[in-house]
Amino acid sequence: MGAAIIRNGRLLAAQRAEPPHMAGGWELPGGKVDPGESDEDALVRECHEELAVKIRPVRRVGGDWRLSDRALLRVWTAEIVEGEPQALEHLALRWLTIDELYDVAWLPGDRPVIPELEPDLR
Repeated sequence: MGAAIIRNGRLLAAQRAEPPHMAGGWELPGGKVDPGESDEDALVRECHEELAVKIRPVRRVGGDWRLSDRALLRVWTAEIVEGEPQALEHLALRWLTIDELYDVAWLPGDRPVIPELEPDLR
């Protein structure tokens, strides 16, 4: 699951710290869904663990993006309802305007999602 956290017309991007083959690449925060957990609950939990914030998922973006034969990415726009994002599990965080969306090296799995988010940043 991925959270497209948007605030004041900016998208939060997170720079991966690991695994080594992904380190330095940029992604939307999020992670795996645990057994018995809804997609939205997983997003809230993952953003709390990774960023120390409480979010509220707002709207599903697009469909399912295949990451591998065993994994797919589902993305929701989200808003922060409590806290200020901290890079607890990432190398860095950046708030990107629409003009800066492609200034970072998005990981291949996140790349197709980014154009879908442009209307939310206008």
